[in-house]
Amino acid sequence: MKKINLIGASGSIGQQTIDVIRQHPEDFQLVAAGCGKDTVQMREIIKEFNPTLISVLEEADAKRLRGEFPATRVVSGIEGLTEVACYDAGNFLLNAVVGSIGLRPTLAAIAAGKDIGIANKETLVTAGHIVMDAVRKSGVKFLPVDSEHSAIFQCLQGEQEKNIERLVITASGGSFRNRSRDELADVTVEDALAHPNWSMGAKLTVDSATMMNKGLEVIEAHWLFDLSFDKIDVLLHNESIIHSMVEFCDSSVMAQLGSPDMRVPIQYVLSYPDRIPLERAKRLNLAEAATLHFKQMDFDRFPCLRYAYDAGKVGGTMPTVMNAANEVAVQLFLSKQIPFLEIEKIVETQMGQHVAIRNPAIDVIHSIDQEIRETVLRQYK
Repeated sequence: MKKINLIGASGSIGQQTIDVIRQHPEDFQLVAAGCGKDTVQMREIIKEFNPTLISVLEEADAKRLRGEFPATRVVSGIEGLTEVACYDAGNFLLNAVVGSIGLRPTLAAIAAGKDIGIANKETLVTAGHIVMDAVRKSGVKFLPVDSEHSAIFQCLQGEQEKNIERLVITASGGSFRNRSRDELADVTVEDALAHPNWSMGAKLTVDSATMMNKGLEVIEAHWLFDLSFDKIDVLLHNESIIHSMVEFCDSSVMAQLGSPDMRVPIQYVLSYPDRIPLERAKRLNLAEAATLHFKQMDFDRFPCLRYAYDAGKVGGTMPTVMNAANEVAVQLFLSKQIPFLEIEKIVETQMGQHVAIRNPAIDVIHSIDQEIRETVLRQYK
């Protein structure tokens, strides 16, 4: 029985994780769960799974939940989220939080000796050097949940790192993949959230439309697989059937394929190194798929991907700046305060004004992250 601590429980990845746990009560038990403001979802989680410990963002919400569920311990804030991540009763953390708020709980869980399934991109983007150093020193398992990194991880089973020639991360192209840049000026929030293949949360769906999501994945892959950026490529693949590929020094290419369903990589990290059946999963039928399409990435069409490569190569605090600017810009777009194309302008401006600090300590990362957020918000009040 794997006992799961889940943070980001109310989001898209969190809810799909819960579905996997629901399907396999003999294999997995949810013992602790954390979310933000969605107390409706949290109430349902408590009723169905009876976790011992839960966390919500606001103390006022925590107080109400304590009154409704006296047998459950309820905590709040970033301290509460971190407590859920490190909860002693759990032996595995699934980090499905969106945003850099997921960094502190991740580091705390590593220090506590928890094996981790990581779906929180920003943890590695903002502090990859610190996180991976902590992973190496602690000896915990640090398993990727993103479909692309899970695909690469699966392709590398039994392989030697020295034989890797390059990684190829596939990208669906997002909601606007068939539109020119001129056609993006007046797109709406509703347009952006209509992803053609995947079911994701709002922030991830917008990041997919700008291709920032793929940029974050490139930086993640750099840290997860210890490869230089010139060995990590991105390829447009509309169907989202090949989730990523690895090319080896002998010219062999290995790929992981499957129908688009995030429950597959989620279940893989929960059951690793074993595999177990997944109910209601759509089986891949290549004859039905008929044709798979691929296209070289256009960095002029998707400048956010170029910014991510640039930030990753500069290193230090530059990825933190890029990520913080993007997070605030996406929220401004989702609240309809800025147009879609303003997202990339905000990111470019903040990166252009920043002088990177090499090998930053965690307090420096947090300070710069907050500074960038405040700077962007002041400009759009």
